[in-house]
Amino acid sequence: MSVYTPLNLDEVQQFAAAYGLEVINLLPIQGGIQNTNYFIVCADDKQYVLTVFENETEQSAGELIPVLKCLSEHGVPVAAPLQHSGQAIHYIKQKPAQIAPRVWGEHPEQTNAVQVEQIATAQAKLHVALQDFDLTRSHSRGHVYWTQIGQELQKEEMTTEDAQLFDHVYSIFNEYRTKYPNCPKGWIHSDLFRDNTLFKDNQLSGILDFFELNFDDILFDIAITMNDFCTNYPEVQLDQTRVNAYLNAYQKIRPFTQDEIHSLNVYLAMAACRFWTLRLNVARLNRLEGRGGADVFQKDPAQMRAMLVDRLQNA
Repeated sequence: MSVYTPLNLDEVQQFAAAYGLEVINLLPIQGGIQNTNYFIVCADDKQYVLTVFENETEQSAGELIPVLKCLSEHGVPVAAPLQHSGQAIHYIKQKPAQIAPRVWGEHPEQTNAVQVEQIATAQAKLHVALQDFDLTRSHSRGHVYWTQIGQELQKEEMTTEDAQLFDHVYSIFNEYRTKYPNCPKGWIHSDLFRDNTLFKDNQLSGILDFFELNFDDILFDIAITMNDFCTNYPEVQLDQTRVNAYLNAYQKIRPFTQDEIHSLNVYLAMAACRFWTLRLNVARLNRLEGRGGADVFQKDPAQMRAMLVDRLQNA
């Protein structure tokens, strides 16, 4: 996860002391693209994750605390942040931040059917647990938000060919939404890629980074995760064995509606489109704000564009 806010050991020791932690080492984490994250090592050998929220307020970051508690109670492996003075979110370098226990495991570089079954089961439990959860978020990053971002990029950043591709996927998607209007909505992770999960061998040990949690079509969440977990990178095609493993495991917990069954392929295409535009937008913002260098990790938009083209073949 990129380091946008550099911190030194003394700053983190002062911040963490209020939580009752004696920090002896600080390790920057790279891999994500939105918040600053560090592993912190304490004198008792326990480790935690310090997250500095680059685009969140204290209120919006704190909204997730009851969500994580709810998910934990429903058997979803998450790490709830520590608290002091009655709250989890405090400030470091004038930015909201939190400390949470480190969950041990590895991001799967390539996935197998057992790992796919694990994430599908956990994601279905997440959707059931949060279906009627009473929550209001300070921001909305659902379909309308990403459509607006895509339209801005279409005008300012995209080639003529890319702009036509963007219009094409939206044309197909809107046609399906009209034909199959009853895809259920709920609170979804919105960013459940393999680099937001940890596994010990084939056992899911943790789901990370809920800061894109959003009320949206549940099928978006399913499509985002299937696109990533059922693909053998650097190729972008879906692996049917893992697709079947995902669908079978997920539907043991939460069966699809008929509209979801009919719409899945076009949501797979739209999910790829959403992350294509997200990566284009991150590249644009990094350029405009002069952010770069070894500590800023940026994912390749071309990979998601290629996935979009592939998914459109079955939409």
